[in-house]
Amino acid sequence: MATDRRHPQVDDTEELATTIGLYVLGEISLGKAAERTGVTRWEMEEILSEAGIEVRLGPQNRDDLEDEVETALDLE
Repeated sequence: MATDRRHPQVDDTEELATTIGLYVLGEISLGKAAERTGVTRWEMEEILSEAGIEVRLGPQNRDDLEDEVETALDLE
């Protein structure tokens, strides 16, 4: 699951590992994972892809949808 290179936007590798684990388990959405690690959604997608993790596009359930909407509203 670990990548051989560190992503320059992520400072806390322990938080990144925890966040990736939560994402893989389906506990958090892509948007929430990005928010937890302090990167954009697109950067998080790249981090996950580099780690060999399949990115789930779109909300998987109502909670994911609400997280995505909340994250989007925070960008304003």
